[in-house]
Amino acid sequence: MTAEAPGPASRPDDPSSAARVVLGLGLRRGADAAELLRTADAALAAHGLDRSAVALVATLDGKLTEPGLRAAARELGVPAVGHPAAVLAAVPVAGSARVAAAVGTPSVAEAAALASAGPGGRLLAPRTASATATAALAALPEEATR
Repeated sequence: MTAEAPGPASRPDDPSSAARVVLGLGLRRGADAAELLRTADAALAAHGLDRSAVALVATLDGKLTEPGLRAAARELGVPAVGHPAAVLAAVPVAGSARVAAAVGTPSVAEAAALASAGPGGRLLAPRTASATATAALAALPEEATR
């Protein structure tokens, strides 16, 4: 797993808004931060959450150098972590043969969210998709949010 340091964005000190989900992102090359954040916002809103709920961004390790991903993580004020395709391919979630052929794993957003949430993490819902990105949310285990 590879990680990027968080950006300068501040997080509210209100304990009720404690970060409690991993945001998994799949993206096409060149996807911009605005599109990634719109997709993330849609996924979060579907669960009554906002950006303050995000503990970290997770993706395929080869996507960590994408400027849009780096800018989105900075805007969220959280680290971005990447997992090798083999790790993501081992996560038991539905996927796509097209995605597998392109990047070596059938799922990026859901698998990355779950891989980063760790044991006890759970997928909140299937991914949310836009033209250039997918976003999925995995709840962190209860003990990780205390």
